[in-house]
Amino acid sequence: MYGTFFLRFAGAAGPAIELDAGALHTALRAGLTGIMERGKAEPGDKTMVDALSPALGVMEAVIKNGSDLVAAVTAARAAAAAGRDATVPMVARKGRASYLPERSVGHMDPGAASMSLLFDALAAEIMS
Repeated sequence: MYGTFFLRFAGAAGPAIELDAGALHTALRAGLTGIMERGKAEPGDKTMVDALSPALGVMEAVIKNGSDLVAAVTAARAAAAAGRDATVPMVARKGRASYLPERSVGHMDPGAASMSLLFDALAAEIMS
């Protein structure tokens, strides 16, 4: 899934050396689209989509309000963490955890956790 995410991200970002808030959002959105197409996952399936989708929704709203890259990434980071945490009570419907649907309840989705870490790293880099 991350291979698809980064390939789509790179394709959308193109040869740019730096991305502004809008270009970063566009590239991240392309990555999300790739994940959803490849994995057939939707929000609520207990996957990395549950962290990435709300992060991008918030990021888009912050950008539309005229905020800068730092504000957009900070808001996206918080939304990704909230999305990650929201996977704990969910029943897994996609991904490896879907092999143990009811037994997945009470456990954080690892894909959502790793996607949240990606936003942590992005925020740390932007703020440094």
